[in-house]
Amino acid sequence: MMAVSSLRICKGKQLFDEPLSKHTSWRVGGPADRFYTPTDIEDLALFLSDLPLDENIIFLGLGSNLLVRDKGFRGTVISLKGSLSQLELIEDNSLTVGAGASCAKLARFCQRNNLTGGEFFAGIPGLLGGALAMNAGAFGGETWPLVKFVYTINRQGKTFKRTAEDYEIAYRSVTGHSDEWFVSADFQFESGDGEQAALRVKALLDKRSQTQPTGLLSCGSVFKNPHNDYAARLIEASNLKGYSIGNAEVSAKHANFIINTGKAKASDIESLINYIQKKVKQEQGIDLCTEVKIIGEIDND
Repeated sequence: MMAVSSLRICKGKQLFDEPLSKHTSWRVGGPADRFYTPTDIEDLALFLSDLPLDENIIFLGLGSNLLVRDKGFRGTVISLKGSLSQLELIEDNSLTVGAGASCAKLARFCQRNNLTGGEFFAGIPGLLGGALAMNAGAFGGETWPLVKFVYTINRQGKTFKRTAEDYEIAYRSVTGHSDEWFVSADFQFESGDGEQAALRVKALLDKRSQTQPTGLLSCGSVFKNPHNDYAARLIEASNLKGYSIGNAEVSAKHANFIINTGKAKASDIESLINYIQKKVKQEQGIDLCTEVKIIGEIDND
């Protein structure tokens, strides 16, 4: 276990050797050396500025797009769940949204304020910070086309205001300023009928529940869709629906989902990911790239 922190007094909640299985949607993963939930942006800046310069740092939302290996993460995890979650109307159908706000809550906020264009956020099972980091999307919509400005913070606690032109934005990919993390964003929506938007969201979510294994332990989509194709189709065509390693199983309902059937280890899931990639390459000639992020120590035993 780590020694007691010598950091200056911060207002947030700090834990040591915290099991990340408690904070990921797959419910797997070993401990993080340090786990911190800031109270606000000033507290986050203070905390970051006091960390060692060589400290490994990751920001965590709802853990819905993350696989943490069984040996855990050597470094600091900053959790935004319950933090930096502001949603505020500014002007001209614009919103300021904190990185800790859930995408589903953002979609509902838009509906209540008669704003359209953000309905797809209802289908993203995570927080805004993660959606910004990977250009998350659902139902044909993506995060970054709606962005006016993003606000970031670096490990010295300094904040920045940036635009989309400061990044390279692509399908499920955002690169640039890798030494900074998103803390909020300004979005531009369209004025419209919130009730009609709510009906569209309901129809989309109903369709999702019919085609995806909602309510089970998964991370959402595991692989990115290749150009002009679908990862689920390629996996199904390789006869992998229902295939399992340990207690990790390819969903029989949607092949781009891997389910923890109860007692899976992270190693089961990672082995299944690797096997799917190998099998699809052999059978279909396509390299599947992961959408899920894999972190943590590799077990060489």
